[in-house]
Amino acid sequence: MLMFAVVATLLPSLTTVWISYIENKRALQAKASEALLGLSAQALREVDLWTKQLRYDLRVFSISDEVIDNLQRIPLAKGEPVHSGIYFARLRDYVNSVRDRFADYTELLVLDHHGHVVATSAPAIRPVPLPPDWATDLSRNGSAIGPPYWDSTGTHPEMLVSVPIESGRRAGRSVDATHVIGAIAARVNLLPVADTLRRFAPGESGQIYLMTRTGRIVVSSRGTSRELMRQGYSRAAANALLAREGRAIQFGSFTGDRVLGSARVVPALDWIVVSEIPTREAFAQVARLRNISLAVVTLLLAVLGGLAYLLSLLIVRPVNRLTQAAANVAKGDLDVGLPVTTGGEVGYLTEVFNNMVARLRESRTDLERLSVTDPLTGLYNRLRMMEVLENEVRRSRRLHHQFAVVMADVDLFKKYNDEHGHPAGDHVLKRVAAIMRESSRDVDFVARYGGEEFLIMMPETELDGGTQYAERIRKKLASERLPAGEITLSLGISAFPMHGDTADQLIAEADAALYLAKRGGGDRVTAAARSKITASGRSGSGGSTPAGPTRP
Repeated sequence: MLMFAVVATLLPSLTTVWISYIENKRALQAKASEALLGLSAQALREVDLWTKQLRYDLRVFSISDEVIDNLQRIPLAKGEPVHSGIYFARLRDYVNSVRDRFADYTELLVLDHHGHVVATSAPAIRPVPLPPDWATDLSRNGSAIGPPYWDSTGTHPEMLVSVPIESGRRAGRSVDATHVIGAIAARVNLLPVADTLRRFAPGESGQIYLMTRTGRIVVSSRGTSRELMRQGYSRAAANALLAREGRAIQFGSFTGDRVLGSARVVPALDWIVVSEIPTREAFAQVARLRNISLAVVTLLLAVLGGLAYLLSLLIVRPVNRLTQAAANVAKGDLDVGLPVTTGGEVGYLTEVFNNMVARLRESRTDLERLSVTDPLTGLYNRLRMMEVLENEVRRSRRLHHQFAVVMADVDLFKKYNDEHGHPAGDHVLKRVAAIMRESSRDVDFVARYGGEEFLIMMPETELDGGTQYAERIRKKLASERLPAGEITLSLGISAFPMHGDTADQLIAEADAALYLAKRGGGDRVTAAARSKITASGRSGSGGSTPAGPTRP
């Protein structure tokens, strides 16, 4: 029932939490995707317009007569332009004046059609990072954009943008044609692009990257560095993003974080704008809802756990105790008592069980008592006497102590029984047993050995003490006035270790002394006279002799 209650409570709750989590996550993903696509579209438009404006300005410069005329008149030396003379000075002054009006240009250059530097706004001529198909791009596309690189001064990223310088010529009589005589190029600072991207960065920790088609990072909305330009996506990852261009998807960023983002191609640059936001931020609300739901479910589990614990205290634990106690009783352990901690049926069952175990204990006690006692006299029986005697032999042997054994027999009991009947004989045996019990110490052990014979074991008692005890019993019984007549006792005594070091030897010696007392006429005490233990500890030979028998 408890498990059913737990399942019935948790299953709908967990199902509701899971469905709510999925639906909210789907809604948040749609919302975040819409925001990402909008921001990336704006960033794309701004970068594309910036690039087009840059190329437009360069085309305006390239059609200047100052550039075309002076470039055509530059003399060559070994196929390369000469960096001197009036035409060189005019080109240099022109690019310097233009460079001063455009802050994004770190350097403005005039190149010949082979890519050699004709004039530059820089103090000295530096190598120009032209793309491999520079000349082809100029004639086919009307512009050429070089790969991004970090400025030699270490302050900002750059790229080289070139547009052709064309000169008109007459073909035949009336057809004009143009040909490329060189190019005007600008080293462009890309930090303004990073500033533009920064305005459209999504969320608190989202970023927008500008990267090449090979996956190499150019600039970022979170800052740009030489180290960042060495990072990026693999070509396969970049192609995978391009395959899903214009869609918001979840993917692993090059930083290793799981993000929600989208990729778009900038037409004017043929580069890629990637906008992304960490999924932990995009789904923060649904994660918070999930955590709250899990907390509620956990609290519910705690409440159910507490209820289960209370039920275990009230029902399960008492039942388990009953089960364990029943198993112990089945094994023979009756020392079981269960506390009645609950009311109702379980408490009533516990009370019934305790009463049953108590009666079983009483029954076992009675059985144990009956198994070791004589039903007529109430004394211990022969079986119990032999156990006690053997234990005393072992104890006295280990501690080097002494004890005495007295064997007693009612004189002429058969005759008395025949003359007065069995009830009178039973009365005699009961009275003899009572006298022996009354005359004994608490540590003495009195048993009915069989028929009219009795055996008494007296710990810590020497032969003389046993003889005195036997004499007291004999005198007391001789003075007893029974309804059917007088009864006397004959008694034989042996002692450990004087007459033996085993129970059987001691009984045999006491029985032999009793036999001598019987032969002497009865109503007397006879002790085994001679030691049955030699110096080596083994039994010697010889019989028993009277040791001070007396008559009343």
